[in-house]
Amino acid sequence: MLQVIIHFFFSLCACASFVANLKCLKLAYCTGLLLARRVLKMLEMDDEYQGNVEATGEDFSVEPAESRRPFRALLDVGLVRTTTGNRVFGALKGALDGGLDIPHSDKRDEKQLDAEVHRNYIFGGHVASYVKTLMEDEPEKYQVHFSEYIKRGIEPDDMEEMYKKVHAAIHADPTTIKSTKQPPKEHRRFNLKKLTYEERKAKLIERLNALNASADANEDEDDE
Repeated sequence: MLQVIIHFFFSLCACASFVANLKCLKLAYCTGLLLARRVLKMLEMDDEYQGNVEATGEDFSVEPAESRRPFRALLDVGLVRTTTGNRVFGALKGALDGGLDIPHSDKRDEKQLDAEVHRNYIFGGHVASYVKTLMEDEPEKYQVHFSEYIKRGIEPDDMEEMYKKVHAAIHADPTTIKSTKQPPKEHRRFNLKKLTYEERKAKLIERLNALNASADANEDEDDE
């Protein structure tokens, strides 16, 4: 019998609040990293398997410790197209750096992994380059597309340091933080409330009375 140990979503990641595109590789990496650290902490294996503390983009595989074997997981991509650069591989890389033992290969179509390019995507270097281009060529588009970055005072050159802090925070404390958001006072409904038998009966009688009253009024007008 299958048992779900833990589940996680991109939108719950620490840096998701100001990232407009939740389908990016850098956020997928953070998600995989946080997922791995939470699983190991839950199993009390986080001290034995620290993982790769600093993301270098190079291939990393956890080595077995003397006391316990590493936690092995298999990557199930489902119906996702495993094209080169797909964010599912970003989540895989994050989980590997987090200390999970996942069978994988560092080659793709007989091409060796380019660690520098991989690292650039993990830290959002491609986004920083795009932001710089927009700032120079299309400042109005930059104001719209990166409004949250502007509000928080995040410059293109600050992105790498920002994600380094996110990775460090995940390694330091991956535990779930209880939300302080107050629950809604009234439950929002997007469908009609189901009526009881008595309510349906009363509503029907009300409609019949209204029809009878309308019919009587028409008869009185005809008599006049």
